[in-house]
Amino acid sequence: MPRFAANLSLLYPELPFLDRFEAAARDGFEAVEYLFPYAFAPQELAARLKAHGLRQVLFNAPPGGMDAAGIDAAWAAGARGTACVPGREDEFRAGVQLALRYADALDCPRIHCMAGIWDKSGSSPHAASAIRSLYESNLRWAAREAARAGRTLLIEPINPRDMPGYFLNRQDEAHALAQAVGAPGLQVQMDLYHCQIVEGDVATKIRQYLPTGRVGHLQIAGVPERHEPDVGELNYPYLFQVIDEVAAACGWPGWVGCEYRPRLGAEPGGTSRGLGWRHAAAGAAGG
Repeated sequence: MPRFAANLSLLYPELPFLDRFEAAARDGFEAVEYLFPYAFAPQELAARLKAHGLRQVLFNAPPGGMDAAGIDAAWAAGARGTACVPGREDEFRAGVQLALRYADALDCPRIHCMAGIWDKSGSSPHAASAIRSLYESNLRWAAREAARAGRTLLIEPINPRDMPGYFLNRQDEAHALAQAVGAPGLQVQMDLYHCQIVEGDVATKIRQYLPTGRVGHLQIAGVPERHEPDVGELNYPYLFQVIDEVAAACGWPGWVGCEYRPRLGAEPGGTSRGLGWRHAAAGAAGG
């Protein structure tokens, strides 16, 4: 069975954020991820991880802004990264350095670096080339800084329905970009929810990309509502078997982040009651 990490930005929404660590550990999760840690002191988050025996496996670099208030305001205003946005190179670099300081305090091996919003439609080939060149340059610098700190930088294709105008949408684009940048510390975050919406053929893409060594992290959610993975059009029991088979063959050691919205919303205990899919996966693996 894959190793699942609880995404605390979406799971246990009825609880204050810092109380979600305990809830995840109580439900048997051994690792957590979330969008942003910057509203809390890193020492406070590290204490929660230690108290509940959890590993931090992923969080995002700032979507914009240079301090906690600015980051929160940037996200609320629709910022979704600065890596491909002209004129914000200093902000991008400051955000990466802040993320690396948090990663050090939390012993987190991976940081997701969001690309940013840029409308490709109607743009000239020259403009598109310039944006791509800027994105590659920023990622090359950030991956080098991350490697010096012993961390891995991730990029993630995100579907344009949930995030209109997001620069990076497809798996092949992300892998071509990682190859072009040529930094060993740059990998792809493969979210099966986004992959299904944009491209489909998810099992084949797992078999295609996991053995390359360029996939640093997987994420899951049901499609199309982004609820538990036992709801929707994807056959996750089958996909979990595919992940297990491919990971065993190629030695992929990664985590699978549970980045979904519980069907029961903020109803007390709703996340825990919705974990039947995970118990079923454990039973299938054991049987």
